[in-house]
Amino acid sequence: MNKLIFLVPLVLASLFFQSSQAQQDAQYTQYMFNTMSVNPAYAGSRGQLSIGALYRSQWVGLDGSPTTQTLNLHSPIRNSRLGYGVSIVNDEIGNGTVQETYLDGVISYTIDVSQTGKLSFGLKAGGNLLNLDFNKLRNFDSETVTGDNIENKFSPNFGLGLYYHTDKFYLGLSAPNILETDHFDNSARDANSVAFLSTERINFYAITGYVFDLSSDFKFKPALLTKVVGGAPLQIDLSANFMYNEKFTFGAAYRWDAAVSAMAGFQISDQFMVGLAYDKETTELGSTRFNDGSFEVFLRFELTRSFQKLVSPRFF
Repeated sequence: MNKLIFLVPLVLASLFFQSSQAQQDAQYTQYMFNTMSVNPAYAGSRGQLSIGALYRSQWVGLDGSPTTQTLNLHSPIRNSRLGYGVSIVNDEIGNGTVQETYLDGVISYTIDVSQTGKLSFGLKAGGNLLNLDFNKLRNFDSETVTGDNIENKFSPNFGLGLYYHTDKFYLGLSAPNILETDHFDNSARDANSVAFLSTERINFYAITGYVFDLSSDFKFKPALLTKVVGGAPLQIDLSANFMYNEKFTFGAAYRWDAAVSAMAGFQISDQFMVGLAYDKETTELGSTRFNDGSFEVFLRFELTRSFQKLVSPRFF
């Protein structure tokens, strides 16, 4: 099929409208570099001002496929146990048919639990803006799609997280969005109308990773992310990365029953880091010739001079 004019309503039906399926938070292959998006307790843990940006394009080649952009800024507060941050996440489906933007402020508090271990408690508060434009739907048989457009509907929310880490190990538990919000429901319309319901469900995350020193030049870090949300399949992401000379990172990942991924990153300087990832679906969708996989680009900038301290290793 040269033109997938049916894709946008199909994606919307499967990802946004069906009340039998829970809406999920955005997924990331490079979650080990984008941790604050899933756990607010991570704020300030790198010991310096850190700014990270990520762009994800999912199912490239499918018209109207999802895209995600994130921007995170966080830092410790000097001479205190507090950290702070700002998180912005933007999700778009259907070439702007559905757009959701999350805006959150983050604060963390860290205590020493051993000579090398630290435990952080995180809280984020903010909300999301939802836009829905039925006029941008393109239908297979030119059916008339009715519904009330939504413009910048704000829904407040908050999230919680725990994050324990040493120089070699980390473990985090979090629920980034606690409140379950029903965006709209037009079930009270006449019998010929279609009832739509979009519900924000709580996404529970568990993340962990460990760094092994293989030699003076090579380090190895397996990492795991598990996501649980009611009404959706369990998500398990297992990754394995190698770091050479604390500059070049490369590895692979597997998303349970969903995708395989390749990753690479380069620490350009003490301040700049860039990461790339490519996902290939292992489902039936991945075998279609109009799906070229999913891509991620990650950039990080850190003001290391302001704190005269580098986090080593740079895996997390």
